[in-house]
Amino acid sequence: MHNRWLTIAALLPAFGAAPARPRGTTQFVVSFPAAAHAGPITGRLIVVVSKNPTPEPRMLVSPAGPAVFAIDIDQLRPSQRATVGTGAASYPIDIAELPTGDYYVQAVIDVYTQVHRADGHTIWVHLNDGRIETFQVAAGNLYSDVQKVHIDRSSGTTVTLDANHVIPQQPPEEDTEWVKHVRVQSQLLTKWWGHPIYVHATLLLPKGYAEHADALYPSVYTLGHGTPFQFTTNPPQRSVGISPVTGTESGYDFYQQWVSDSMPRFIAISLEQQTPYFPDSYSVNSANNGPYGDAIVGEVMPELERQFRIIPKPYGRMLEGASTSGWQTLALMLLHPDFFGGAWVLQPDPIDFRHYQQTNIYSDSNAFAINVGQFYSIERPFRRTTQGQVVWTMRQLSRFENVLGSHGRSSYQLEAWEAVYGPVGDDGYPKPLWNKLTGTIDKEVATSMRDHGYDLREYASRNWTTIGPKLVGKLHFFAGDMDDFYLNLAVYDFQDFLKSTTNPHYEAEFTFGRPMKGHSWHNWTWAGFARQVGAYVKANTPPGESTAWSY
Repeated sequence: MHNRWLTIAALLPAFGAAPARPRGTTQFVVSFPAAAHAGPITGRLIVVVSKNPTPEPRMLVSPAGPAVFAIDIDQLRPSQRATVGTGAASYPIDIAELPTGDYYVQAVIDVYTQVHRADGHTIWVHLNDGRIETFQVAAGNLYSDVQKVHIDRSSGTTVTLDANHVIPQQPPEEDTEWVKHVRVQSQLLTKWWGHPIYVHATLLLPKGYAEHADALYPSVYTLGHGTPFQFTTNPPQRSVGISPVTGTESGYDFYQQWVSDSMPRFIAISLEQQTPYFPDSYSVNSANNGPYGDAIVGEVMPELERQFRIIPKPYGRMLEGASTSGWQTLALMLLHPDFFGGAWVLQPDPIDFRHYQQTNIYSDSNAFAINVGQFYSIERPFRRTTQGQVVWTMRQLSRFENVLGSHGRSSYQLEAWEAVYGPVGDDGYPKPLWNKLTGTIDKEVATSMRDHGYDLREYASRNWTTIGPKLVGKLHFFAGDMDDFYLNLAVYDFQDFLKSTTNPHYEAEFTFGRPMKGHSWHNWTWAGFARQVGAYVKANTPPGESTAWSY
């Protein structure tokens, strides 16, 4: 499943000849200077081959973007050469299949750090300060200039690239009157990873926060990334109104509502919590990511409540999130029903693994193909348009992720789920749910995911007697009926489960966008949601609690 570490035979001296290649093959020979990185590098070497000169090829990497080829490098020294050629992981075609023509080529080196985890495993992963950075723009990674090359499929071509540029650190975010930024070092995660681990919070303050110094405010954790509700005081170049795709207004239009007299007063908070395996931890404890759930609930949220006059009680803590954040919104609510007061769950990542998108990981044997006859099978889709046209298949995305990183280190969607939900393999890396090249499902991994509570529908069913009474009135679900990633299917499953509940019977609130509402759809504008959640908190504030925040 995973690519081998680069062998010594593929490493050449700085001034040695380019590696010999069979006639008719294409290869990319890459090195880096000591000025870019003084010591040896262990990491992932990725070569991007684009038909377009701009943007830079590295900025276009996606399942629908340029061709990408990659190998692992192990202690590659400055000026030492590594070859990406026959046998490299490839997407969407092998190197030998590149058609004859002109291309724009760029190399990127994703630099790994060795960590000694508290679980006893020593592994190599890309670590940063917790802010979201994909490998193309991650601080400390190396990249080459873009080269225009002619590749001749019949005779083969050798392309030499020098990764002589270093990606700089992101500048710190600047605070404003309305938006504040906080970095919290998690002692739990730092101890587990053997390396400093941080979680970043962006807080949107309500009108009158400074003037009402005695007021404590409800918190709404909008578990996306960046400034909550896309808030900005900068007007757009042209008026956009309500987006027909998302159903939301611009960040500037929301700002105008946020400072109005009719808006409820609460503090909206988003989190950045990048792990070595994905831009988000999903806010749960994980065998591969460590105790992120304990860190978020036990360290980060209490620290924010201390710094910003936030009500430190369940009735004042609300959750909202879509997609990845939708899954973690529901997970946090189910796992901590005494800690949070309500949850708005929008088009969540699969919350019933019988619909792991289009795959039932318990009964299906293969994630890529569906047998529909004795001699006929069809491909499982991963993404579609709102009109039903398949955009990517599961096979394509799995192959793409296999290029970005071996051992589950692609930092992309499928392997993110494996890192969050799945067990640790013998090598210390996430154990894959299926083979990325064949699609064969590992039933032991599927069972482990379920038994450890990551199939949220199954977890809720198994624990309903305990958690059900604490959830009544708190759950609100939203999904488009043509979600781009088929996430509505598992939401239907969760709705069916809640309809069957007893002691207590609680069906929650479900709203489905029809017709042809996709993954970005919202049932309300940002301002509409803010008013809805504000009214909800006010209606559920216990008698005797201060409502000084409601002005």
